[in-house]
Parts: sequence; structure tokens; C-alpha cells
Amino acid sequence: MELIKKWTDDLRYLPYHQWDDKYQLFLNETIRKSHWRQSYHVQPKSGLLNDPNGFSYFNGKWHLFYQLYPMGPVHGVKSWAHVSSENLVDWQSEGIALLPDSPYDKHGVYSGSGIVIGDELVLAYTGNVRDADWTRTSYQMLAHMGKDGVITKDATPIIPAPPEGYTHEFRDPQVLFYQNKYWLLIGAQTEELEGKVLVYSGETLEDLQFEGPLDFTNQSMGFMVECPNLIFIEDKPVLLFCPQGLDKNIMDYQNIYPNTYIIADTFDGEQPALKNASSLSNLDHGFDVYATQAFNAPDGRALAVSWIGLPEVEYPSDSEGWAHCLSIIKELQLKNGQLYQTPVKELIELRQDQTSVSGKLSPKAAVIADKTNNCYELVLDFSADSQGRLLLYSDEEMEHSLVLDFDAKNGMISVDRTHVSNPFAQEYGTTRSLSLEENKPLSLQIFVDHSVCEIFVNGGQHVLTARVFPAENEKDVYLEGTSGDFSGDFWCLRNMKND
Repeated sequence: MELIKKWTDDLRYLPYHQWDDKYQLFLNETIRKSHWRQSYHVQPKSGLLNDPNGFSYFNGKWHLFYQLYPMGPVHGVKSWAHVSSENLVDWQSEGIALLPDSPYDKHGVYSGSGIVIGDELVLAYTGNVRDADWTRTSYQMLAHMGKDGVITKDATPIIPAPPEGYTHEFRDPQVLFYQNKYWLLIGAQTEELEGKVLVYSGETLEDLQFEGPLDFTNQSMGFMVECPNLIFIEDKPVLLFCPQGLDKNIMDYQNIYPNTYIIADTFDGEQPALKNASSLSNLDHGFDVYATQAFNAPDGRALAVSWIGLPEVEYPSDSEGWAHCLSIIKELQLKNGQLYQTPVKELIELRQDQTSVSGKLSPKAAVIADKTNNCYELVLDFSADSQGRLLLYSDEEMEHSLVLDFDAKNGMISVDRTHVSNPFAQEYGTTRSLSLEENKPLSLQIFVDHSVCEIFVNGGQHVLTARVFPAENEKDVYLEGTSGDFSGDFWCLRNMKND
């Protein structure tokens, strides 16, 4: 038996129960042999994962859902998979929560969000339906999960169609409660092919009224806005979203589509508008983050999780029948008018076998760690005059690696995957760079998990995320440079407990 390589629409939209059990067993067995599978990141048992959905805290647990197509590494008929956690670190599978099995979602349960109302976790999602001519219709739906974990869908949509003047590209509802009203934000496209964030409000989610497009910029946000997500940090509204087709003169980016944010002073629901909004900023300066979802948790933190993957890009793991994972959970904070992202404090529970490192940077590469299992956390602090490079996923000859070039003296850092063993998405560039303050100490906190690398710069002021697919002998970490001092710690990290 061989993995399917040629995917037709008939295959992609074949109901799950019509698949041959033998093929599913073969697919799972093939994936189990992969050395690129994650140890502490949420990933699908098989097939393709994309947008995180329904991130919430309910009934004493953290809940997280994600879009799933379990039959292969392609975008087929989607469902929502469900995982739960007591500590934001160890995520247990709760199975498939929402199947494409109703008249309003039979061609896919698309992205959405969650909100606790009374004794229920209410899930808002987009139902995808296609007619005989393959024309899409989008419906905004609700489902309800009780404390017993049972989920039931509403029989009819809360929003049956986009408002006049908008196309069927109408999806990704975010629900929130603010100033004694329920609000729903949704990504949309005008008939003139401009991306917008649309706003609905009401006393309940069942009586929402259209308030109009959200006013937060006079610039074009491309041809479509996906995954709009409004949170509040220190009472300031922060809007996360993914503008597709954004003009690079508005914000410089290299990925096929960026994940962005703005910060405003206030949210005016009467307009509706975000007042005194900042210019657009990149949420992640690396290669592979999209569809970030955040929410205001009951413990006072603003927590976020991202899809580590991009639409319309092929990844090396596709050849093994699976694709993508979710990021670690991040806390969002505002400092000096900028959004900071830091790994949640609970992640220290993963740490094992600490090793401290320190010294002077030298042209002769220092071995920070060798023959690792590519599952570790590395924290490094550099002096303000430091100039050098860090090699991750390296072979002994240092011919293949993910390279981090840094220059604290002149204020620069870059991530380069030109020399990795399994390159991909090269048409979007192989290097990502960002500017830092000059002559300032530099700190890096790096999480490596087999084929994922998440790099937090200067306490979360910047984040660079990259997928890397190393050969089996590429497990060393080297550090070299021309000036400066360094110190830090290396921890092996345990596997996620998911039983």
C-alpha cells in the first residue's frame, strides 16, 4: 500500500466513514515512523492541522480546538479536533468535536472561537457548503458543550448570509462579551475584493445585528481578512488578524500571507471603530506563523496560540501523510506601546537535565550541545558588543543547520534556513531579519521540538518561528562569533503527557 499522492476533489470531500480502515491504519503507521513528529506541540494523529479554534477555559480545564483533515496532508473536508489541558502544557485528545455532518457545514467545519456562557462553552464556527456547481455558501453557526463534554449544534445559522455588498468569503467568527453586550467579529471580502472585518452585536448571540465594517485604518487590507481576533490588554484593544494580498508598501513581509496586529486606545462600538489605532505590525518575524488566536483568560492573562504552518505552501512532512502543528501557548503583554509575546510560565514543567554554558565568543565554534534529541529549550544572554552566529539542527561538519546571525552592537538578528537539509517555500525567501536597538544586551529564549523552532528575542519583544526538517544526524548546537560574551542554560524537555 502507498500513501495517496494525487488528491482529487472527490477524495478530499469523501466522508470520513467511507474511507477504508486499512488505509487509515497504514497512514497512522507511516506517520508513527517519522522523526519530525513533535514531543510537546499539539499535532494531529494524522493528516493536516490548521487554524486553532475555540481557545477557552471552561469547567476547570483549558480547551483548544483546531481544524483537522485526518486523511492526508491536504485541505479536505474539515472538522474540529478537541484537546484539553489542566496546565497549558500537557494536552489530552478529546477526539473530533465537530464533524461536517449537517446541512449547513457538510463541506467543512471552518474556523471560529469559543465563549463561556452560563454552564456552557459556546462555539461559533463557519459552516462551508458547496452546491452542484461547486459554488460556496458560508453560514455562521453555534454549537454548545456542556460540563459533561457533550457537544450539540444549533439547527440553524445565527448569520445565514453575508450582508449586502460582500462575497461568500465570509468566515472565522470571533465572539466576545464586552460592555454588557455580545460581539461577533468576522473576516470578510467586499464585492470590490477588499478585505474587511465585520462587526455584529446583540444582547444574545441569537439576536445579533450587523453594525458595519470595523474602522481601524484608511489603508487597504488586501483582498481578504482572515481570523480577526480582538482582545483587551490593560484595557487597550489589540486586534490580531491575517490580511491576504496586503500591499508590501503598507507593511513589509515575505511570507505568502502575514499574521499582523494593531493596538488602539479604545473600542467604540457605536461606530464601530478602534480609536487612535497604531500602524500595522508583524506578529511573528519568522517563516511559519498564521491564524493566531488569543483570548482574555479568567486568570487575567491574555493567552495566544498560533498555527505553525501557512496556506498554499507544501511542507516536507507532506510526504509522510501529515502536516503542521500548533505553537506553544504564549502570554501577550503591552510594554512601551508594543506587543510582547512570552512563553507561558507553566512551560518550565517540561524542563529536565539542565546544563549551564558561558564564555567569550570565538571564531572557533563552541559546542553548546551535541547529539541532542532536538527537543530542548535554550536560553542565551549576550553582551552589548556581541557579534556571532548560533547554529541549530547542525551536523558535526556544520554544513547543514538553521543559522541565527546576531549583531547586538549594530542591532540586527536574522534566521537563515538556506542550508537546511530539506528546503521548502524557497520562493518566499530563506532568510528573515529584524532590527534591534543598537549597543544593547541581547537575550534569546529558544524552543526546539524536532521540526519546530520558536525563538523569543529580548523577553518576547520579537518572535521568529520556523519549521525545519533535519536529517537524522543533525542534532548539534554550535556558537561562534568575533566579539562579546555569552551565558545561558540548556534544558532537555520531556514529552507532553497526553494519555
